[in-house]
Amino acid sequence: MKYSEARPGRIFVIRLEDGEILHEAVEMFAAEKDIRAAALIVLGAVDRGSRLVVAPENPAAERINPMEYLLDNVHEVTGVGTIFLNEKGEHVSHIHIASGRWDSTITGCVRKGVRVWRVVEIVLFELLDTGARRRIDSDSGGFELLEP
Repeated sequence: MKYSEARPGRIFVIRLEDGEILHEAVEMFAAEKDIRAAALIVLGAVDRGSRLVVAPENPAAERINPMEYLLDNVHEVTGVGTIFLNEKGEHVSHIHIASGRWDSTITGCVRKGVRVWRVVEIVLFELLDTGARRRIDSDSGGFELLEP
């Protein structure tokens, strides 16, 4: 286990609107507000055609090939995530959502493009006084991992 401490900063209440791409909008907001680290909660709905990363095709493979799941219709969602700077100083989010329709639910990462349907609400909690960053980790196959 690795960890660091942080203290709470600003809290933002955000409404994303129809057609916005979830992770892109969050990262752009963080850059505009100079948010270097944050945690967030997500609630709303996403549109058909949104793509989730759901798992590696073969977790034992040397090169990880992520599987994608294409949402075939509008889904209700709830999720959580973080934002940290990477080694280049870019704002990088890591957001997972559970998305459901009727009696079916799929959970995954939004990094392949999840489009808002009508509205997504986000509460973003800024984290201050932390040196945590995302760094490329060669042992994990090149993932940009959080280094607290």
